[in-house]
Amino acid sequence: MFLADEQEVDVDGDDLVALVRYVLGERRVPADMEVSLLLVDEDTIARLNEAHLGHTGVTDVLAFPIDEPGESPPDTPAILGDVVLCPAVAHAQAPDTSRTAHQELQLLTVHGVLHLLGMDHADAEAEREMFGLTDELLAAYAESKASR
Repeated sequence: MFLADEQEVDVDGDDLVALVRYVLGERRVPADMEVSLLLVDEDTIARLNEAHLGHTGVTDVLAFPIDEPGESPPDTPAILGDVVLCPAVAHAQAPDTSRTAHQELQLLTVHGVLHLLGMDHADAEAEREMFGLTDELLAAYAESKASR
C-alpha cells in the first residue's frame, strides 16, 4: 500500500490507508497486491480526467486498474492499481451528501478500490450492487474501528 499526498487539504491519510487495507482483506485480495492511493489537487485530477476518460473538468475519484487478483505470475510484482482522490472536491461536495468531508473521502476511497476490483455502475443493477457493497464495507470498517 502506497500513499502519496500531493495536495493542500488536511486529510487523515493513515485512516484512508487502513480503510484500503480493510477493503482488500474483506474482498480477499492477495496480500501481495499493491495499491497506490494518490491525493491530488483539482488541476491534477482535471488533467487526468481529460487525458484518460476524455471528460472535461474536475472529478472526485478516478481508478486505474492494472492487474487483476491472480493474474500476475508468481514471484512478479502484482499491482492492483491506483486510486486517485481529490480531497478538495470531496470537501466541497460533502455538505450536499450529509457526510463529513472525511466520510466523503472514505466513501470515494472504497468506490475507487471497488473499481480496481472490476465493479462498475454502468447500469441500475450494477450501481445498486456497487453502492450497496460500498455502504456495507464502510459500516463494517467503522464497526471494526470502534471495537479496537
